[in-house]
Amino acid sequence: MSRVSLVEPESAPPEVREIYEKALRGKPANAQKVLAHRPEMLKNFIGFYASVGRSLDRKLYELVYIRVSMINGCNYCLQHHLASSKRVGITPDDWQALKQKNFEKFGEKDAVALAYAEKLTRTPHDVTDADFIPLKQHFSESEIVDLHILVGLINLTNRFTDPLGLAVEFPEEKI
Repeated sequence: MSRVSLVEPESAPPEVREIYEKALRGKPANAQKVLAHRPEMLKNFIGFYASVGRSLDRKLYELVYIRVSMINGCNYCLQHHLASSKRVGITPDDWQALKQKNFEKFGEKDAVALAYAEKLTRTPHDVTDADFIPLKQHFSESEIVDLHILVGLINLTNRFTDPLGLAVEFPEEKI
């Protein structure tokens, strides 16, 4: 149960209702319903969230989101991205491989990104120049920045969704 009330569409102030309708097509998730307590933050967050990770292959984006959410134990984000990962061909076998840290299954480029995401999540102060050598072999500098900010964004969302007690809005997947 949510530790902060959710701003439901029917009781939302006009500014929030407009954001729900225009930016979220009338279907805000519980994360957005919590952020709606701060309409300006909600509006800015939606725009920022939509811009991060877009230079990366969508499948890699989902793999990174799932793995980082697994590391952080964030069920809310994990469930949302398990659901969206199906649309880009990620299977329950792939989820299991991510859980077991079997990154080689996804190819060298994705394995490099996943290993970097893992280190950046677990021990960010231990990232060194050496960690960028394999990244630069597979990614442009703009893609590296995008990957880096994506991992930071995932860590941010992982730290506000589950701790606020947000429920997943649909039936959950098991891994």
